[in-house]
Amino acid sequence: MSKYLLNKFLFTVDRDPDLVERYRAEPRATVEWWESTYANRILGCHAGESSTWLSFDDTEREALATHDYPRLFELGAHPFLTLTLFIAMFERDHPPLGFQTEYARRLAHVRLPYPDIAT
Repeated sequence: MSKYLLNKFLFTVDRDPDLVERYRAEPRATVEWWESTYANRILGCHAGESSTWLSFDDTEREALATHDYPRLFELGAHPFLTLTLFIAMFERDHPPLGFQTEYARRLAHVRLPYPDIAT
């Protein structure tokens, strides 16, 4: 499991409006494409700089592919990254603050101490 890679996915997708829409419409295909294309790029470097060892495990891949943000939180994804990305994707389907309320409701079972979000 790689909290770094989960957070990197959430961070990079959230910052590209086209990727946000692609992830909303075709989550599984977007996760597979992103993993094969971006997972091993080094943040802040040009496209030629990359590593070779990063990949999602099956649990992470499934949580991303099904937009399962409570599971992503349990896996250690940063809550601010999940919240901002999923607001961008789903706020339009809810009344004002409706998605934020849904997010809180679906994470209400989580008690202190929260899952470790350090990468």
